[in-house]
Amino acid sequence: MKETMNRAMILSFAIGLSLVGSNGAVALQAPKQIAGEQPAAKGKEPIDFARARQLMEKRQRGEKLTADEAAFLDRARAEFQRQQSTGGRDKIGLKPITEMTAADRYKEQDGGLYGAGKNTPPDAHRRAAELELARIKPLDREGRPSDEGRIVLLSISMSNANQEFSTFKPLADADPTKSKRLTIVDGAQGGQAMAEWAPPDAAPWRQAEQRLATAGVSPQQVQVAWIKLANKGPRGDLKEHGQKLENDTRAVIQNAKARFPNLRIAYLSGRIYGGYSTGALNPEPYAYESSFVARWLIQEQIRGSAALNHDAKQGGVKAPLLLWGPYLWADGVTPRQADKLVYTREDLAGDGTHPSNAGREKVAKLLLDFFKNDPLAKPWFRNSTADKKE
Repeated sequence: MKETMNRAMILSFAIGLSLVGSNGAVALQAPKQIAGEQPAAKGKEPIDFARARQLMEKRQRGEKLTADEAAFLDRARAEFQRQQSTGGRDKIGLKPITEMTAADRYKEQDGGLYGAGKNTPPDAHRRAAELELARIKPLDREGRPSDEGRIVLLSISMSNANQEFSTFKPLADADPTKSKRLTIVDGAQGGQAMAEWAPPDAAPWRQAEQRLATAGVSPQQVQVAWIKLANKGPRGDLKEHGQKLENDTRAVIQNAKARFPNLRIAYLSGRIYGGYSTGALNPEPYAYESSFVARWLIQEQIRGSAALNHDAKQGGVKAPLLLWGPYLWADGVTPRQADKLVYTREDLAGDGTHPSNAGREKVAKLLLDFFKNDPLAKPWFRNSTADKKE
């Protein structure tokens, strides 16, 4: 076997196939195994792929490894090859954020979509959302209220979201409970993650506006958005890659409000399970951690950040009101407590990152169930003023 390994192999060790837990190791023995921690095989040192990356980089620099270091790297390489041959991991031992409590911790993060173990927004934020919901009405192409107008739901994200939302759209359009005044437009685009949408003049915005035009609606009619958070090839710990994803998504949210002045609510979602991935595009734990970044942004707005202000009474409006959309992550084949959601290998395409047809349908149904039934979504999805008059 060659003494040096190319950069792609290093990235695969570091982030494509890393069995990471709360500090980058796979087998830390903690009192509560809620942070991706799994016991090592009896008599063996746990495989820490962060350490494996460091050893590979040391070898690349021409430095000689000790016997113990070389043996560890051989074990890591064997595990890497095993995972490639089996298509990744069917679970990683992490709790969905919705099942974590206020006392649980993952890299200093507690549980609950809104923090403190709570999966519903604080009362003040809920009331603000209800005010925005009441303002969502059919609009004409100039953005003026009209019983003959439209309410537009637009998706903003990358290829995974494009595949999922394009499956959701016909499912929703055929649903008898959907408002007759609601137009659903898939603005998500392959290869266009948050970093690509972040510049205000970026090409994805022009493409999204073209899709609106093709659907016969205008930017002034967009009142609701679904944004799925992700960046390509994240690196580093949650604080490092999460900060970039947070900054990029904040810019996306601000851009959306500037381009769609009547945008009132943006629903945020993180990624689906990424443990089957055998590449560096967005494996675990990055897929899991993207939902914490969604929560940071919502919490930032709740705290009154001027950068995400949605209330004209508080100053310049920079953003729509932010809420959680459907929480999409489950730990592979481990059923979620609330709805028994799982992701099997058949739910992912060959790369283990993009959803297969089965995975797309699974997410599409989660989206439809959310928009139909969530108290802070169904008023515009189901019951527009125009519908009540017909």
